[in-house]
Formats: sequence, structure tokens, C-alpha cells
Amino acid sequence: MIRLALTLIFLAGSLAAQEAEPPMDYERLGKIIFALDPEAQPRGPGFQLTVSDVPVLVITDSNADRMRAMVPIRSAEGLTADDMQRMMQANFDSALDARYAIANGMLWAAFIHPLSPLEKDQLISGLAQTVNIAKTYGSLYSGGAQQFGGGDSGNLQRELIEELLKKGEEI
Repeated sequence: MIRLALTLIFLAGSLAAQEAEPPMDYERLGKIIFALDPEAQPRGPGFQLTVSDVPVLVITDSNADRMRAMVPIRSAEGLTADDMQRMMQANFDSALDARYAIANGMLWAAFIHPLSPLEKDQLISGLAQTVNIAKTYGSLYSGGAQQFGGGDSGNLQRELIEELLKKGEEI
């Protein structure tokens, strides 16, 4: 019985290894990026591309085995405590794998991931989520997919729906 279980575990592991994607590296990342945007441009250790009319910068660091996709949103100057709280709420539940971040005086939408284990679909989803949170900054603060439960965003977004429904009653 134990021998059968070990054989099944070995076979399952072998099948999973055959289906695994090759490790992500700069070259493979570039192939995926150019498939998404044939007009993409290499930029040092990364690429600049456009997704849904939004410029995206993707940077790799092979020594640290990391990648970062970023979209500039606005100057960080003038962000209020309410702005910061709303972004942190979104980072918890509705931004999903993308995040709001501040660096060098700018507010950014960012997707940060270890490079080598990054799979093609994770990259594509992360790019889309990054663009979505940049586009929905100031409104839904959403990565564009379902929300992770337990946060504040759903209720805040529900308040907007309720407000619009109430305004619609007058029509």
C-alpha cells in the first residue's frame, strides 16, 4: 500500500514537472511583452510597453531574482490622509496582486514578483491589474478581478452603488 502511494506521488510529481513552465528570465519576459505589445521597447534591464493606452515600465533584476511592473499615476505631493487610507484599503482587498506605492515623489501602480518562478499568465494578469489600479485610482481602486474578502473596499464601492441608485430614484 505504501509502495503504491509512493509510486502515485512520484508519477504526479513527474507529470507536474513535465507541464511546468521554464523559469522566467529577461529573454522570456521580453518575448511575452512583445507578444502583448509589438511596439514595446527594451529599456536597460527592462522594457517599456503600452497596455490599454497606458504606458508600463517593466524592470528586472536577475541578481535579486525580482521583477517590477510600474505605471506612474501622479505626483505624491498633495496626497491626503484620506487618499493614503483608501489606497491602503485597496492594497488589502481590491488591488489584488498589484499595489499602490510611493517612490521618488510619485504615486505608482506596481506589480512586484520574484522573476524566475513567475509564470506567463501571472505576468499577464499582474500587468492587467497594475494598469487597472492606475486607471481606477480615485474611483474604484480595483485590480479588475474579484475582491479578496474581509476588507473595506466592497462596502465603499457598495456605497457608491447605493448613492447612484438613490439618485436614480428621482428619474
